[in-house]
Amino acid sequence: QVELVESGGGSVQAGGSLRLSCAASGYAISSHCMAWFRQAPGNEREGVANIDAFNTTMYANSVKGRFTISKDNAKNTLYLQMNSLKPEDTNMYFCAAKPSSLCWHHYLTRGDGPSEFAFWAQGTQVTVSS
Repeated sequence: QVELVESGGGSVQAGGSLRLSCAASGYAISSHCMAWFRQAPGNEREGVANIDAFNTTMYANSVKGRFTISKDNAKNTLYLQMNSLKPEDTNMYFCAAKPSSLCWHHYLTRGDGPSEFAFWAQGTQVTVSS
């Protein structure tokens, strides 16, 4: 049974940093496409970043240069380091897994991108105050 469990959300002032973690069980993140999405109430889920089995990373333009996606294969854990946070980064953040070794950038940009992912974590809230 696949389970993704997130941690690390919270409240921070603008300009601050947070690191989200997503621990996987029953699923080897090392050999699959993993991603972070975010969603505000009433909005569609939007892509933030993804990383494939070859450690190729892709980012949404809104977070490029501020966020870093990474993974620790030994711990089977995905991370999202978020720096220079802005109030508009306030969202519920979700990690997700796709049973494929490759990721594509359109997973982050197209409205149907989230539908590519089979497994989802419960979400963690990030709140950035100005």
